Amino acid sequence: MDKVVGSAAEAVADIPSGASLAVGGFGLCGIPTALIVALLDSGVTDLETVSNNCGVDQWGLGMLLAAKRIRRTTGSYVGENKEFERQFLGGELEVELVPQGTLAERLRAGGAGIPAFFTPAGVGTQVADGGLPLRYDGSGGVALASEAKEVREFDGIPYVLERAIRTDFALVHARYGDRHGNLVYEKSAQNFNPLCAAAGRITIAEVEELLEPGEIDPMDVHTPGIFVQRVVHEAEVEKRIEKRTVRVEESDVEKVA
Repeated sequence: MDKVVGSAAEAVADIPSGASLAVGGFGLCGIPTALIVALLDSGVTDLETVSNNCGVDQWGLGMLLAAKRIRRTTGSYVGENKEFERQFLGGELEVELVPQGTLAERLRAGGAGIPAFFTPAGVGTQVADGGLPLRYDGSGGVALASEAKEVREFDGIPYVLERAIRTDFALVHARYGDRHGNLVYEKSAQNFNPLCAAAGRITIAEVEELLEPGEIDPMDVHTPGIFVQRVVHEAEVEKRIEKRTVRVEESDVEKVA
């Protein structure tokens, strides 16, 4: 039952090139930085990632992207990353854009064993009709586009069929975790981390504070240990702010005026 491994490098050692990964976090909040760095150091390539966003330049998944280790990514937000833009428009990266709620539900469905579901999100757009660019040819043309999806009416309302997402591995970050793999996420880190944890066939969690079994109240558990195969204790994790915004003092405004 003790799922703790000695290091992030040991935890990701068996992730092969070409693997699919569900990676938790929202922006730069709650991302499994130590595991991503260990994966970068391992040298694997041709990865397929599923995450709300692909990090920023040189941080988070952006580190793997800059090293050209990611072949394909599925996400709902692609801003704040110039290298992402360059690779996508240059035909070096395959990208599947998914409405954010649909992405969350595809991951949840994968973890729950639900193969597919119908949603109204995307009906009447290229999300349902097909034609979204998945890969460019590097010269401004589309080399690969999305296919049309099944649309069905229920009570007179059209819905599009979306497939669940299951990945080979999942990498998540939690504030607390015990040796049995039970996890507790803090604040906004609850976005996508629980969903990714359930969607991975092998889930690896880095935790800031490692607790003994029984120290986490069962009512506080966000991800039950049955979904987690490996736990890494990473007490010192650098946390960055995506965009720092500070209030302008009235005295400063007067000086400018």
